[in-house]
Amino acid sequence: MCSLLSSMAGAQANTPQALESKKFSINNIPFTAEIANTNETRSKGLMFRHRLDPQHGMLFVFEQSQLLCFWMRNTYIPLSIAFINEQGEILNFHEMQPLRDDAHCSAGPAKYALEMNRHWFSKNNIKEQDIIKLLPN
Repeated sequence: MCSLLSSMAGAQANTPQALESKKFSINNIPFTAEIANTNETRSKGLMFRHRLDPQHGMLFVFEQSQLLCFWMRNTYIPLSIAFINEQGEILNFHEMQPLRDDAHCSAGPAKYALEMNRHWFSKNNIKEQDIIKLLPN
């Protein structure tokens, strides 16, 4: 079963909600990600935003691993998404076009999904099987 989530759902505010942010790295490339770890924050995601800072993204955290699918309804920013398993290993990527309902799904059970600006992963030479790491504060 595919859990279809809007990476940018929720039609209320046009301003970003205040979410907790954490610092991470992949292959020693640091970035900051807002944490979407509730049904509400995962449903809204980056919806209705018009920009995302270059080294910033959103990490979607789920209670359990599952097949995940995302779409770009009401999302104005072109994004890349990485699906990540419980061990922090990247399963696969997708480049996503704004304002589309195409489903972009994980290659297997994923506990996390990381959205960054489009082509961020390829520009930073990040590949499948690379590991995401939490950086100390």
